[in-house]
Amino acid sequence: MTKTKAFISAARLRTLPLSLSGIITGTGIAASAGFFNWQICILALLTTVGFQVLSNFANDYGDGVKGTDNETRIGPQRALQSGAITPSEMKKAMLVTIMVTMLVAVLLIYVSFGRDNFLYSMLFFILGIASIVAAIKYTVGKSAYGYNGLGDVFVFLFFGLLSVAGSYFLYARTLDWMVFLPAAAIGFLSTGVLNLNNMRDESSDAASGKNTLVVKIGGKRAKKYHYTILIAGLLLFLLFAVLQSFYIYQYIFLLAYIPVLKHLNKVRHNTEPRALDPELKKLALSTFLLSVLFTIGLLI
Repeated sequence: MTKTKAFISAARLRTLPLSLSGIITGTGIAASAGFFNWQICILALLTTVGFQVLSNFANDYGDGVKGTDNETRIGPQRALQSGAITPSEMKKAMLVTIMVTMLVAVLLIYVSFGRDNFLYSMLFFILGIASIVAAIKYTVGKSAYGYNGLGDVFVFLFFGLLSVAGSYFLYARTLDWMVFLPAAAIGFLSTGVLNLNNMRDESSDAASGKNTLVVKIGGKRAKKYHYTILIAGLLLFLLFAVLQSFYIYQYIFLLAYIPVLKHLNKVRHNTEPRALDPELKKLALSTFLLSVLFTIGLLI
Protein backbone atom coordinates (compact mmCIF):
# COMPACT_ATOMS: atom_id res chain seq x y z
CA MET A 1 0.00 0.00 0.00
CA THR A 2 1.37 3.44 -0.96
CA LYS A 3 1.60 6.27 1.58
CA THR A 4 -1.16 8.16 -0.22
CA LYS A 5 -3.52 5.20 -0.13
CA ALA A 6 -2.62 4.58 3.50
CA PHE A 7 -3.51 8.15 4.50
CA ILE A 8 -6.75 7.99 2.51
CA SER A 9 -7.58 4.78 4.35
CA ALA A 10 -6.69 6.40 7.68
CA ALA A 11 -9.03 9.31 6.86
CA ARG A 12 -11.87 6.74 6.88
CA LEU A 13 -13.96 8.32 4.15
CA ARG A 14 -16.97 6.21 5.09
CA THR A 15 -17.31 8.26 8.29
CA LEU A 16 -17.54 11.62 6.48
CA PRO A 17 -21.27 11.49 5.54
CA LEU A 18 -22.12 11.09 9.23
CA SER A 19 -20.10 14.17 10.17
CA LEU A 20 -21.88 16.20 7.47
CA SER A 21 -25.33 15.24 8.75
CA GLY A 22 -25.37 17.81 11.55
CA ILE A 23 -24.29 20.67 9.29
CA ILE A 24 -26.89 19.72 6.68
CA THR A 25 -29.62 19.57 9.32
CA GLY A 26 -28.66 22.90 10.90
CA THR A 27 -28.41 24.51 7.48
CA GLY A 28 -31.84 23.21 6.49
CA ILE A 29 -33.49 24.60 9.63
CA ALA A 30 -31.79 27.98 9.16
CA ALA A 31 -32.68 28.16 5.46
CA SER A 32 -36.33 27.33 6.19
CA ALA A 33 -36.35 30.30 8.59
CA GLY A 34 -34.93 32.61 5.92
CA PHE A 35 -31.26 32.47 6.91
CA PHE A 36 -28.80 31.15 4.34
CA ASN A 37 -25.39 31.94 2.88
CA TRP A 38 -23.60 29.69 0.40
CA GLN A 39 -20.17 30.72 1.70
CA ILE A 40 -21.09 29.75 5.25
CA CYS A 41 -22.55 26.47 4.03
CA ILE A 42 -19.45 25.43 2.07
CA LEU A 43 -16.99 26.55 4.75
CA ALA A 44 -18.99 24.83 7.51
CA LEU A 45 -18.99 21.57 5.55
CA LEU A 46 -15.25 21.81 4.91
CA THR A 47 -14.56 22.60 8.56
CA THR A 48 -16.51 19.60 9.85
CA VAL A 49 -14.76 17.33 7.33
CA GLY A 50 -11.44 18.63 8.63
CA PHE A 51 -12.37 17.92 12.23
CA GLN A 52 -13.58 14.43 11.29
CA VAL A 53 -10.40 13.57 9.40
CA LEU A 54 -8.34 14.86 12.34
CA SER A 55 -10.40 12.68 14.69
CA ASN A 56 -9.81 9.65 12.48
CA PHE A 57 -6.06 10.29 12.24
CA ALA A 58 -5.85 10.79 16.00
CA ASN A 59 -7.88 7.63 16.63
CA ASP A 60 -5.56 5.65 14.35
CA TYR A 61 -2.53 7.11 16.12
CA GLY A 62 -3.83 6.72 19.68
CA ASP A 63 -5.05 3.15 19.29
CA GLY A 64 -1.96 2.29 17.26
CA VAL A 65 0.65 3.40 19.77
CA LYS A 66 -1.32 1.90 22.66
CA GLY A 67 -1.54 -1.45 20.89
CA THR A 68 -5.34 -1.46 20.92
CA ASP A 69 -5.36 -2.01 17.17
CA ASN A 70 -3.93 -5.53 16.96
CA GLU A 71 -4.54 -8.86 15.26
CA THR A 72 -7.57 -9.59 17.49
CA ARG A 73 -9.43 -6.47 16.38
CA ILE A 74 -12.41 -6.89 14.04
CA GLY A 75 -12.76 -4.53 11.09
CA PRO A 76 -10.39 -2.99 8.53
CA GLN A 77 -6.71 -2.88 9.43
CA ARG A 78 -5.55 0.57 10.56
CA ALA A 79 -2.63 2.51 9.08
CA LEU A 80 -0.29 2.33 12.09
CA GLN A 81 -1.32 -1.24 12.79
CA SER A 82 -0.30 -2.27 9.27
CA GLY A 83 2.99 -0.40 9.40
CA ALA A 84 2.15 1.59 6.26
CA ILE A 85 2.44 4.83 8.25
CA THR A 86 4.80 5.48 11.15
CA PRO A 87 3.68 7.26 14.36
CA SER A 88 5.81 10.32 13.47
CA GLU A 89 4.26 10.51 10.01
CA MET A 90 0.76 10.34 11.48
CA LYS A 91 1.60 13.10 13.98
CA LYS A 92 2.76 15.31 11.10
CA ALA A 93 -0.47 14.54 9.20
CA MET A 94 -2.48 15.50 12.29
CA LEU A 95 -0.58 18.81 12.58
CA VAL A 96 -1.18 19.66 8.92
CA THR A 97 -4.87 18.77 9.27
CA ILE A 98 -5.16 21.01 12.35
CA MET A 99 -3.58 23.98 10.55
CA VAL A 100 -5.69 23.63 7.42
CA THR A 101 -8.92 23.06 9.36
CA MET A 102 -8.34 26.02 11.68
CA LEU A 103 -7.59 28.24 8.68
CA VAL A 104 -10.93 27.26 7.14
CA ALA A 105 -12.67 27.64 10.53
CA VAL A 106 -11.30 31.17 11.00
CA LEU A 107 -12.49 32.09 7.51
CA LEU A 108 -15.91 30.62 8.37
CA ILE A 109 -16.07 32.70 11.54
CA TYR A 110 -15.12 35.87 9.67
CA VAL A 111 -17.69 35.29 6.92
CA SER A 112 -20.38 34.58 9.52
CA PHE A 113 -19.72 37.41 11.97
CA GLY A 114 -17.42 39.91 10.25
CA ARG A 115 -15.59 42.46 12.39
CA ASP A 116 -18.57 43.66 14.40
CA ASN A 117 -19.32 40.55 16.49
CA PHE A 118 -16.11 39.96 18.42
CA LEU A 119 -17.75 37.97 21.22
CA TYR A 120 -19.46 35.59 18.78
CA SER A 121 -16.20 35.21 16.87
CA MET A 122 -14.26 34.42 20.05
CA LEU A 123 -16.93 31.95 21.18
CA PHE A 124 -16.73 29.96 17.93
CA PHE A 125 -12.94 30.18 17.88
CA ILE A 126 -12.90 28.61 21.36
CA LEU A 127 -15.39 25.97 20.20
CA GLY A 128 -13.06 25.23 17.29
CA ILE A 129 -10.13 24.73 19.66
CA ALA A 130 -12.35 22.55 21.86
CA SER A 131 -13.26 20.44 18.82
CA ILE A 132 -9.58 19.89 18.05
CA VAL A 133 -8.81 18.92 21.66
CA ALA A 134 -11.81 16.57 21.73
CA ALA A 135 -10.77 14.94 18.44
CA ILE A 136 -7.26 14.27 19.71
CA LYS A 137 -8.01 13.34 23.31
CA TYR A 138 -10.49 10.62 22.34
CA THR A 139 -7.67 8.06 22.15
CA VAL A 140 -4.41 10.01 22.53
CA GLY A 141 -2.66 10.35 25.89
CA LYS A 142 -2.98 8.73 29.30
CA SER A 143 -6.25 10.52 30.04
CA ALA A 144 -7.91 9.65 26.71
CA TYR A 145 -11.64 9.88 27.40
CA GLY A 146 -12.47 7.17 24.85
CA TYR A 147 -10.70 4.74 27.18
CA ASN A 148 -12.89 5.76 30.10
CA GLY A 149 -16.37 5.32 28.64
CA LEU A 150 -16.94 9.01 27.83
CA GLY A 151 -16.78 8.81 24.05
CA ASP A 152 -20.58 8.69 23.76
CA VAL A 153 -20.98 11.98 25.65
CA PHE A 154 -18.53 13.83 23.43
CA VAL A 155 -20.01 12.43 20.20
CA PHE A 156 -23.47 13.53 21.32
CA LEU A 157 -22.23 17.03 22.16
CA PHE A 158 -19.98 17.67 19.15
CA PHE A 159 -21.72 15.69 16.39
CA GLY A 160 -25.20 16.57 17.60
CA LEU A 161 -25.72 19.69 19.66
CA LEU A 162 -22.74 21.72 18.47
CA SER A 163 -22.94 20.62 14.84
CA VAL A 164 -26.66 21.34 14.36
CA ALA A 165 -27.25 24.23 16.76
CA GLY A 166 -23.83 25.74 16.03
CA SER A 167 -24.32 25.73 12.27
CA TYR A 168 -27.80 27.21 12.70
CA PHE A 169 -26.32 30.02 14.81
CA LEU A 170 -23.70 30.78 12.16
CA TYR A 171 -26.52 31.70 9.78
CA ALA A 172 -29.11 33.19 12.12
CA ARG A 173 -26.94 34.64 14.94
CA THR A 174 -29.65 33.53 17.33
CA LEU A 175 -30.98 30.25 18.72
CA ASP A 176 -34.45 28.76 18.81
CA TRP A 177 -35.00 26.02 21.40
CA MET A 178 -36.71 23.93 18.72
CA VAL A 179 -33.34 23.51 17.00
CA PHE A 180 -32.21 21.33 19.88
CA LEU A 181 -34.75 18.62 19.00
CA PRO A 182 -33.10 17.63 15.68
CA ALA A 183 -29.72 18.51 17.21
CA ALA A 184 -30.23 15.91 19.93
CA ALA A 185 -31.64 13.50 17.32
CA ILE A 186 -28.48 13.70 15.20
CA GLY A 187 -26.46 13.38 18.40
CA PHE A 188 -28.25 10.17 19.37
CA LEU A 189 -27.88 8.65 15.89
CA SER A 190 -24.19 9.57 15.74
CA THR A 191 -23.68 8.09 19.20
CA GLY A 192 -25.38 4.97 17.88
CA VAL A 193 -22.63 4.62 15.26
CA LEU A 194 -19.96 4.83 17.96
CA ASN A 195 -21.83 2.35 20.15
CA LEU A 196 -22.10 -0.05 17.24
CA ASN A 197 -18.35 0.24 16.65
CA ASN A 198 -17.73 -0.44 20.34
CA MET A 199 -20.08 -3.44 20.35
CA ARG A 200 -18.11 -4.88 17.45
CA ASP A 201 -14.80 -4.35 19.28
CA GLU A 202 -15.95 -5.25 22.81
CA SER A 203 -13.63 -8.24 23.28
CA SER A 204 -10.49 -6.67 21.84
CA ASP A 205 -11.14 -3.35 23.63
CA ALA A 206 -11.58 -5.12 26.98
CA ALA A 207 -8.36 -7.08 26.46
CA SER A 208 -6.49 -3.85 25.60
CA GLY A 209 -7.80 -1.87 28.55
CA LYS A 210 -10.01 0.39 26.43
CA ASN A 211 -12.97 0.74 28.76
CA THR A 212 -15.65 1.96 26.39
CA LEU A 213 -19.22 2.24 27.62
CA VAL A 214 -19.92 -1.15 26.01
CA VAL A 215 -17.07 -2.74 27.95
CA LYS A 216 -18.36 -1.13 31.14
CA ILE A 217 -22.02 -2.19 30.81
CA GLY A 218 -21.64 -5.38 28.74
CA GLY A 219 -22.97 -6.45 25.35
CA LYS A 220 -26.57 -7.17 26.38
CA ARG A 221 -27.09 -3.78 27.98
CA ALA A 222 -25.26 -2.13 25.10
CA LYS A 223 -27.89 -3.53 22.75
CA LYS A 224 -30.71 -2.06 24.84
CA TYR A 225 -28.84 1.22 24.99
CA HIS A 226 -28.50 1.08 21.19
CA TYR A 227 -32.24 0.62 20.68
CA THR A 228 -32.98 3.44 23.13
CA ILE A 229 -30.78 6.14 21.60
CA LEU A 230 -31.71 5.34 18.00
CA ILE A 231 -35.45 5.26 18.68
CA ALA A 232 -35.09 8.48 20.70
CA GLY A 233 -33.41 10.10 17.70
CA LEU A 234 -36.21 9.06 15.35
CA LEU A 235 -38.89 10.26 17.79
CA LEU A 236 -37.22 13.66 18.22
CA PHE A 237 -37.27 14.28 14.47
CA LEU A 238 -40.93 13.32 14.44
CA LEU A 239 -41.68 15.59 17.42
CA PHE A 240 -40.04 18.53 15.66
CA ALA A 241 -42.16 17.90 12.56
CA VAL A 242 -45.38 17.75 14.60
CA LEU A 243 -44.58 20.90 16.58
CA GLN A 244 -43.68 22.71 13.37
CA SER A 245 -46.98 21.59 11.78
CA PHE A 246 -45.35 19.89 8.81
CA TYR A 247 -47.52 19.29 5.78
CA ILE A 248 -47.92 15.64 4.82
CA TYR A 249 -45.42 15.87 1.97
CA GLN A 250 -42.77 17.27 4.34
CA TYR A 251 -42.69 13.95 6.16
CA ILE A 252 -40.50 12.61 3.35
CA PHE A 253 -37.76 12.09 5.97
CA LEU A 254 -39.73 9.10 7.30
CA LEU A 255 -38.39 7.12 4.34
CA ALA A 256 -34.99 7.13 6.06
CA TYR A 257 -36.55 5.42 9.08
CA ILE A 258 -36.85 2.21 7.05
CA PRO A 259 -33.10 1.37 6.89
CA VAL A 260 -32.64 2.48 10.53
CA LEU A 261 -35.42 0.15 11.70
CA LYS A 262 -33.99 -2.67 9.57
CA HIS A 263 -30.64 -2.00 11.21
CA LEU A 264 -32.19 -2.23 14.68
CA ASN A 265 -33.72 -5.58 13.79
CA LYS A 266 -30.34 -6.77 12.53
CA VAL A 267 -28.65 -5.76 15.78
CA ARG A 268 -31.42 -7.37 17.82
CA HIS A 269 -30.77 -10.77 16.27
CA ASN A 270 -27.00 -10.45 16.08
CA THR A 271 -24.83 -12.99 17.87
CA GLU A 272 -21.55 -12.47 16.02
CA PRO A 273 -19.67 -9.15 16.59
CA ARG A 274 -17.95 -9.41 13.20
CA ALA A 275 -21.36 -9.20 11.48
CA LEU A 276 -21.86 -5.73 12.97
CA ASP A 277 -19.08 -4.20 10.87
CA PRO A 278 -21.19 -3.68 7.69
CA GLU A 279 -23.89 -2.10 9.84
CA LEU A 280 -21.59 0.82 10.67
CA LYS A 281 -21.67 2.10 7.12
CA LYS A 282 -25.41 1.43 6.82
CA LEU A 283 -26.26 3.41 9.96
CA ALA A 284 -23.95 6.29 9.05
CA LEU A 285 -25.44 6.54 5.55
CA SER A 286 -28.98 6.22 6.92
CA THR A 287 -28.31 9.16 9.24
CA PHE A 288 -26.94 11.15 6.33
CA LEU A 289 -30.00 10.26 4.23
CA LEU A 290 -32.27 11.30 7.09
CA SER A 291 -30.58 14.70 7.34
CA VAL A 292 -30.88 15.26 3.58
CA LEU A 293 -34.54 14.23 3.38
CA PHE A 294 -35.35 16.26 6.50
CA THR A 295 -33.76 19.33 4.91
CA ILE A 296 -35.60 18.75 1.63
CA GLY A 297 -38.85 18.49 3.56
CA LEU A 298 -38.13 21.79 5.31
CA LEU A 299 -37.47 23.59 2.04
CA ILE A 300 -40.25 22.29 -0.24
